[in-house]
Amino acid sequence: MSQDLIRKILITLGFIFAYRVLAYVPVPGVNIDVIKEFFDSNNANALGMFNMFSGKAAERLSIISLGIMPYITASIVMELLAATFPALGKMKKERDGMVKYMQIIRYATIGITIVQAVGVSVGLGGMTGRGGENAIMLDMTTFSAVAAASMLAGTMLLMWIGEQITQRGIGNGISLIIFAGIVSGIPSAIGGTINLVNTRELNFLVVIGILLVILATVGSIIYVEMGERRIPVSYSRKVVLQNQHKRIMNYVPIKMNLSGVIPPIFASAILMFPSTIMQASTNPMVQAIHDFLNPNSYFFNVLTFIFVIFFAYFYASIVFNAKDISENLKKQGGFIPGIRPGEGTALFLNEVASRLTLWGSIYLGLISTLPWVLVKFMGVPFYFGGTAVLIVVQVALDTMRKIEAQMYMNKYETLSAVGL
Repeated sequence: MSQDLIRKILITLGFIFAYRVLAYVPVPGVNIDVIKEFFDSNNANALGMFNMFSGKAAERLSIISLGIMPYITASIVMELLAATFPALGKMKKERDGMVKYMQIIRYATIGITIVQAVGVSVGLGGMTGRGGENAIMLDMTTFSAVAAASMLAGTMLLMWIGEQITQRGIGNGISLIIFAGIVSGIPSAIGGTINLVNTRELNFLVVIGILLVILATVGSIIYVEMGERRIPVSYSRKVVLQNQHKRIMNYVPIKMNLSGVIPPIFASAILMFPSTIMQASTNPMVQAIHDFLNPNSYFFNVLTFIFVIFFAYFYASIVFNAKDISENLKKQGGFIPGIRPGEGTALFLNEVASRLTLWGSIYLGLISTLPWVLVKFMGVPFYFGGTAVLIVVQVALDTMRKIEAQMYMNKYETLSAVGL
């Protein structure tokens, strides 16, 4: 393993450690015991899911308790706008325009963070513990200002950490932050399950059933994620002779799941956003909507399935550009046997990608919802969803691929340096 790769891995681990330290820095003026008590009693609803994605930072009301979700929500809005308005889409493709595009996302993140922070502050205003203790120890106006400033600073720090990991470390920074948050909750989840078995609130056979569901989910994810359709590419004899000492691509690989881990993350961000704002309201209609968005309801999981399929198609259309691939093949003198070069190739690739995305989106939707249905039938008293398993496995696979690619690149650079 090269020094450069070791440096990148250490940088990534260092930033993840900094993220975990921030999870233990509370917002000033809160009674952490009351907050912890509240989240323990709401472990099976939207708050439990929100707490899981924040890496248990929410139950400590840390400065990063909102997690990276405001940034993801802002990114979703901008992606939808870029797909709707051609001028914004053009800005995103240009080098200078991309800088401006990212700046708009950051400003949108600030706005979303402030709205969510104020919503959380109002919700905490009337909260008391079992012994009658207040959740906040400051007056409402002061606490709202302090909480908004603290959470905004925390979210901005988290966004910066994510960008630094992407630029200087290994893997996608935002995905790794969510990965670290979910994984950090595994030891306490195991401990909680053991306690439930010891107190006979949970049958040991049910625990075995949960483990089988998790193993089946992980196996399915790895099997599908490693799968791809390889479309053969032929080259003219002249091109082959000119490039006989070079490696030329003899197939176009199209993954079954082109959109990766993005659809379930986007779906979770959208469904959790209203829950964090509406939890503070005492209005019966708002409370009814909040109950509908409970992760332990069938309605929530139907919505998750629909959103995952939508974002799978939407994101696949962004990451897979059939027109560029067909033009590159044409320039290199390559063609797909039986398909006209140029526009014909682009249409064929789009058709294949659409068929694969159909099955890939259904797979993502089932993985995000089916484990929850199976576990619900077992009568488990806590939230468990396939989305968390999907994110953990996909991010782990993606990071491993990037480490492997870096190792191969370093190997080729070493061989080139010695004249081989």
